[in-house]
Amino acid sequence: MRILLAEDDARLAEPLVDFLEHDRHTVTWLSNGDQALGALLRGDYQLALLDWMLPGCDGLSIVRGLRTQGHTTLVIMITARDALGDVVEGLSGGADDYLVKPFRMAELAARIRSLERRSDRPYQPARLLWGPVELDPAAATAWCHGHPLGLTSKEWQLLEWFLRHPARLFNRGQLLDQLWSLEGDSGEDTVKTHLNNLRRKLRGAGSPDPIETVHGLGYRLMPPPP
Repeated sequence: MRILLAEDDARLAEPLVDFLEHDRHTVTWLSNGDQALGALLRGDYQLALLDWMLPGCDGLSIVRGLRTQGHTTLVIMITARDALGDVVEGLSGGADDYLVKPFRMAELAARIRSLERRSDRPYQPARLLWGPVELDPAAATAWCHGHPLGLTSKEWQLLEWFLRHPARLFNRGQLLDQLWSLEGDSGEDTVKTHLNNLRRKLRGAGSPDPIETVHGLGYRLMPPPP
């Protein structure tokens, strides 16, 4: 797995990186919470190991930030905070697992393997958010600034797809395969038309355009406005 480790104690982080790399994982180690959140929002990490107490953004805020923006990266909190209320708060905030320090490396490896086995069922937020845009997958509804968006089925599916895959680049062919795979009369021009209509409706509702066009390559969800 591609893992991001956010831990400011080098005495734990250095042997942990060695262990994980020996276990055939690829590990990025950061000691600052703000840097860790930025890397997770930009990168394609499969798992985050987060200390709770970090310089800058703390581990729980990182989890909440990921979930608020629709990221489904698996998260294990690794922290000395062992009170039941802390465990409940960490898991309720969106973490997939919670491991109290000190822990044995073998236990962490077992927790990671367990998450790998269910990685096809990652954390799914109740609602997906991007700036003023809010999407409810269960109800198949979307709003901007609290007002319903009149989206067609395909426009809604495109919006959901980008919100679930932030910062990832998709060309028209990939979007066609994902969202029109059972429809033989659709082509890449159809994808462009639906995308243009979606962006027009979002701008008309007062939202900045969330989708960036990377000329010659495809489209991706931009970071939300500050």
